[in-house]
Amino acid sequence: MDTIILHHGLMGGGLRFGPLKWSSFTGIERKIAAGGYRVVVSDVHPTAGIDTRARQLQKWILANRRDWDDGRVLLVAHSLGGLDARYLLSKLEMAKHFDALLTISTPHRGSPYADYWARHLGRKPAMRLLRELGLDLNAIFHSTTENCAKLNREIIDSSEVKYFSISASAPRWRVPPFAWHSWKVVFDAHGPNDGLVAAQSAIWGKHLETWPVNHWQQINPMPRTTRMRGDISPRYLAAIKSIMAELSAR
Repeated sequence: MDTIILHHGLMGGGLRFGPLKWSSFTGIERKIAAGGYRVVVSDVHPTAGIDTRARQLQKWILANRRDWDDGRVLLVAHSLGGLDARYLLSKLEMAKHFDALLTISTPHRGSPYADYWARHLGRKPAMRLLRELGLDLNAIFHSTTENCAKLNREIIDSSEVKYFSISASAPRWRVPPFAWHSWKVVFDAHGPNDGLVAAQSAIWGKHLETWPVNHWQQINPMPRTTRMRGDISPRYLAAIKSIMAELSAR
């Protein structure tokens, strides 16, 4: 049976805010499983840097790899998770465990909104406070346009893995109110975006399509906010089937 690994991005993995829980891929894993695939969901640090998250993902994969030795393996990574995945495959030499990588709205060329927050959080008093609180927010600094340009120079795609990508774009009125500012910051710098990542920044490898949804709708978050209507699961399954068909034809 072929295995699909769903890897979450920034703030993913089941965060709790009091009685509320923010989970990535809600219902998506069930839809994919119903399509005839084995589905597993990763769980790494929600805000740490790419190198830390990638090493945590490596450790988790090596501990569980024997459970999916009977078929092809597709790594599906959302947002920041796509940068983790590329680091994992090339820098950590894990390509031999995978047949393909699909990144969904990953800021391969960085996000202007990460630039915005890096400028603010990079101020000495702010950084001192973060260190005192024991918070690791390196994911933000690693998602800047400057750092991603550096990452793209240093990380060479593996010839053992087929790379696919999906971008996304939504008008401002289709993103949650809390993302109106980020949408504008990204739009002014890089054009059409999903509220966090520009469509052009998300293209890597073979680009499959641009989804007309915002960044948070892409993972069926719970609880849902306004402007997050519909179920994204069928789009995931269609993309996966398309990739598996292409791998079979190779």
